[in-house]
Amino acid sequence: MKIGIIGAGQIGGTLAALLVKAGHEVWLANTRGPESLTGLVAPLGEHAHAATVAEAARAADLVVVSVPVRAYQDLPADLLAGKVVIDTGNYDPERDGPIRPLDDGLTTDTEMLAAKLSQSQVVKMFNTIYYEHLRDHGQPTGSPGRRALPMAGDDTEAKATVAAVVDQIGFDTVDIGPLDAGHRIGRRSPAFDVRLDAGQVRAVLDV
Repeated sequence: MKIGIIGAGQIGGTLAALLVKAGHEVWLANTRGPESLTGLVAPLGEHAHAATVAEAARAADLVVVSVPVRAYQDLPADLLAGKVVIDTGNYDPERDGPIRPLDDGLTTDTEMLAAKLSQSQVVKMFNTIYYEHLRDHGQPTGSPGRRALPMAGDDTEAKATVAAVVDQIGFDTVDIGPLDAGHRIGRRSPAFDVRLDAGQVRAVLDV
């Protein structure tokens, strides 16, 4: 699969390495431009490409958005139309600045992204795991006690696509429901950065 990653921080960079290892073609982008990504991309081999945000969005079938919530407004909605988009983010007022609808509980960060990308299929995933654990905790399919990650989204096919990719990089998924359930898997969630298998995730989130 052709996968774009917008945001080359700890989660984005870790996912780039895991996805290339799983056999995907990856375009990695950030706001500073492709030249700033050479050191990160070069060791990953010929299936990893440093790109602009527009190039990553245009080239990919699946796009991972791993940027601060405040940067959602800058994403190229037209280039992401019709694509599955994974949102890895967590709203952090200290980093993002206050965002009134989120502070007042009127929406979630992922619903905000989905509103911006109204022609995309947005799925919440990878926001409950630290990058070191994402890098180190993956196991083959069927491994006893395999770590599971919660997922929220409104589109069933999009969630199936994401679950298949997550499986390839070593994790099970637990579907917790639509995007508006995303508030259940933020930083204060009982599933946040806890090594749980699928049954345990369902138990702590009551799904």
